[in-house]
Parts: sequence; C-alpha cells; structure tokens
Amino acid sequence: MSSGMDDINYQDLDDLDDLDIAPEDEGGGNGLYEHFKVTVDAGQKPMRVDKFLAERLTNSSRNRIQQAADAGFIFADGKPVKSSYKIKGGETITLMLDRPKYDNDIVPEDIPLDIVYEDDQVIVVNKAPGMVVHPGCGNYHGTLVNAIAWHLRNDPDYDPNDPQVGLVHRIDKDTSGLLVVAKTAEAKTNIGLQFFNKTTKRMYRALVWGTPDPADGTITGNITRDPRERMLMTVSSDPAIGKHAVTHYRTIEKFGYVTLVECILETGRTHQIRVHMRHIGHPLFNDIRYGGDQILRGTTFNKYKQFINNCFSICPRQALHAMTLGFTHPTTGKEMFFTSPLPEDMELLLAKWRDYTSNRETT
Repeated sequence: MSSGMDDINYQDLDDLDDLDIAPEDEGGGNGLYEHFKVTVDAGQKPMRVDKFLAERLTNSSRNRIQQAADAGFIFADGKPVKSSYKIKGGETITLMLDRPKYDNDIVPEDIPLDIVYEDDQVIVVNKAPGMVVHPGCGNYHGTLVNAIAWHLRNDPDYDPNDPQVGLVHRIDKDTSGLLVVAKTAEAKTNIGLQFFNKTTKRMYRALVWGTPDPADGTITGNITRDPRERMLMTVSSDPAIGKHAVTHYRTIEKFGYVTLVECILETGRTHQIRVHMRHIGHPLFNDIRYGGDQILRGTTFNKYKQFINNCFSICPRQALHAMTLGFTHPTTGKEMFFTSPLPEDMELLLAKWRDYTSNRETT
C-alpha cells in the first residue's frame, strides 16, 4: 500500500472510506482540478496514455495512473480517456483530481476532539458531523487533520505534513463517527493494509427512505463516477467499469415511511453506503447529494410535509453514523473494537419518527 508520497494523491484514488466532496467545496466547471498537464510532441508515436504519463510522473506507478484513468481523472483534449487510450501528437493530456493542489503546510489549530482511545501508535476519534477530515477544496482550516496536529503539537515524532502518518481512512464531512489516526509510519502502513485486505470491521447506522425488501440483504455493485454528474458516484451497469463494492444491510427499526438500518462494509468505496442504498431505491434521509432531501415516501398532507421539514431541520445532513470500528493493533496484535453512540441530531430525529409512528397507530 502506498505511503501517499506520489505525485498523484493516493488518498484520492485508494479504496478509502466515504471520501468527501462537500457541495460548498466544489470548484471549476466539472468539479475537478488540474494537477498535471502536458502537450504531446507533434512527432510523438502512438502510445498508451498510462505508459506516457508513467514516464513523466516519475513518483507515480503505472498502476496508480491506470486507477486515475478508470476513475475518470485523465483527459485528452478535455475528454476523459481510459488507460488504454493511444495518445496522438499535439494532444493535451491532463490529470485532474477532485480537489485542488494543496501545497501549504497543515497548521495546528486548537479544535476540540472527541478522542475515544489513544496510545503511542494510534488515536481513535469520534468525528462530529459537519467537520471536514482533511484540508482541501477550500477547506484548508478547521479540519480534523488541523485538530490532530494541535493535539500532537508537542510530540516531536509526529509531523502533520508527513503523508506517512495521520489519517488511515476517511468519512464524509456530514457523516459522523469513528476514524483511526496513525501516529507512526509503521502504524499507518499496518492498519492501511488491514483496510486494503478488508479485515477491519466497520458498521454504520443509517436512516433511509422506505422499507427495504428483503429486510436484511447484501448489495453488490461496482461503484464509479456518474458520467452525467462528475460530483456523484453511481452503480455501474457494466461489470467491467468501476470498483467492486459490497454492502451488507440489516433492518433495525421501521417507522412506516423510513427505516433505521445497519450497514456493514465489506469494501470501502467513495460514498458506498449512500450510493448502494439509493441503488436499491432507499436513499439516505436528507442526503442532499443523492436525492434524500426530498419527500420520497408518505402522504400529500401539508401537516406531513411540515413534519418532514422539521425532521430535516433537526438533522440537517445525511442520517449516517460510523458506529463501530475494529482493527488489529499494529504493534501488540490485540483486537481493538470501538463503538460510538448515535449523535444527538440522529437521536432526536429517531425520537421524532417514533412519536409520529406512535401517534399514527393510535388514531
């Protein structure tokens, strides 16, 4: 697994959990930002674009460049191309990523942290909703990484600008819950491999529109960027396109028009739970990006519409919480397992739905 030091930001391309692209962070006409651009010499013989770029991005592997192409990040004269595309003389080849280049140092900032566990190797943090995990796309301050840098400011062995330490995985800005941070390079490599090999344990709680049928099941579908909207992910209809993704879900509580589900990730793709649940017809409640901020189930009565709007106000984000996290400690080999209770906004949201369901049953 990469240390993240290549020209291509591996955090953008890896199988990391729920990579965030917040709406207010979007920039440019297609939401992508230029990281590398080269004009092909007029006399250049036809060559695969991945090989062409591998010879120029000297710190990046050809495999990573192929992943960038598969993710829709490589363009020839402004059009996305696959890694097998043969370049032509005079073309402009561009590498675009979903965040701008960020060359400034990470500045420690005194931001409160909810630390669940800490030792000399790792920190487990319970992230609040609304906090961006990593600087980028206009959010260069106030992030979890800035807060971690402050917390470890007196640790001479921790450099927040060293990509070999720090966040091992990510969750969306508006998703709450558990994250693990590596304080040493050895810990990051070790736990990173656990994520790569799918031996970590992650369980989420989500409120979704409708009632899944069957109540418990498995969603399998390759996830790729939506060709019509580059800021969205979608399930590919072509099994050869996108990254293999598997989500196991289980019904916890039904509220008539919405359902509380438990989701266990077998893989960790960008927006995986949000995309998979929408794919089976059950978007997350108040998920503005994937259509859950509309009234998708229920009545046409104004009183019900007002109730839903009140629910949206109580939990002004997608109702998704990273509730459990398990991994093997990088040095002791001990199995570590952590649980985070639902945050207040989701607890209040569920209480409101319980009251609504109870009142319907008694009338």
